[in-house]
Amino acid sequence: MKSFKIMHKNTNYKNKRKGFTLIEILVVVGIIAIIAGLVAPSIQRARTKSQTTAITANLKVLADAADQYLLENGGNSVTVADLVGVNAYIKTAPTPVAGETYPTTITVGTDIATTGTVVTYPF
Repeated sequence: MKSFKIMHKNTNYKNKRKGFTLIEILVVVGIIAIIAGLVAPSIQRARTKSQTTAITANLKVLADAADQYLLENGGNSVTVADLVGVNAYIKTAPTPVAGETYPTTITVGTDIATTGTVVTYPF
């Protein structure tokens, strides 16, 4: 009569590797920190540039509206309140992008400038 051996798989799980070692985790965290340190300044520069562009666009809208108002009504200065309204030159006053404030009066021959985040636009 033949005898058969039953072969069992190794059921000892203590020798098997489960998860990551502390060194592997620290290396990954270090790589992520280095990448974040390299990317953060460029993101900040892009944000500042986009805010400056938006503020300049708002100042251009004010300058164009003031120019139209002064061509139609004459004079050498206009308040922003005269430019804003449903049937006026612009529907709403520019909203602050980076905490800046816009001038309340625009005068011919002077630059239009914001306070806070300083941007000027020639008028």
